[in-house]
Amino acid sequence: MKNIYNTNVQKNGTSNVTDACAGFEALSEQLEFYMKGVDNSTEILMEGAKSFLKDLSKLSKPMSKIRSGGYTHLINSFAAEKNNKEVVVGWGKYYGRMVELGTERMSARAHMYPLWGHNKEKYYKLMLTRLGMKTW
Repeated sequence: MKNIYNTNVQKNGTSNVTDACAGFEALSEQLEFYMKGVDNSTEILMEGAKSFLKDLSKLSKPMSKIRSGGYTHLINSFAAEKNNKEVVVGWGKYYGRMVELGTERMSARAHMYPLWGHNKEKYYKLMLTRLGMKTW
């Protein structure tokens, strides 16, 4: 039977198993480090969402014809909330999805999806850095 473990055989014929397990111990330590980050994953996701919301708030706001006192522009209604172990970013207005994706009577005027597509690497890097992972 072939020995699948990389052990060092000493002069007296005994093997040093601790040297063979050093790689596994290092891997175990690294995994424990990442698991600590996973425990607070919702907070890390929330940081990425806040950065996304900050970029969304910088979008241009077209002039609206509505002048009533209780009116809030769609750009000002973006929000993020925690749901169990996930973070959801969306609109504070019910019609936000209709503006983003369009309807059968109105063409789409996307703003969230293009911004995410353009800056997603920035948000990923922010969250991975917060986890303590190396980002290239």
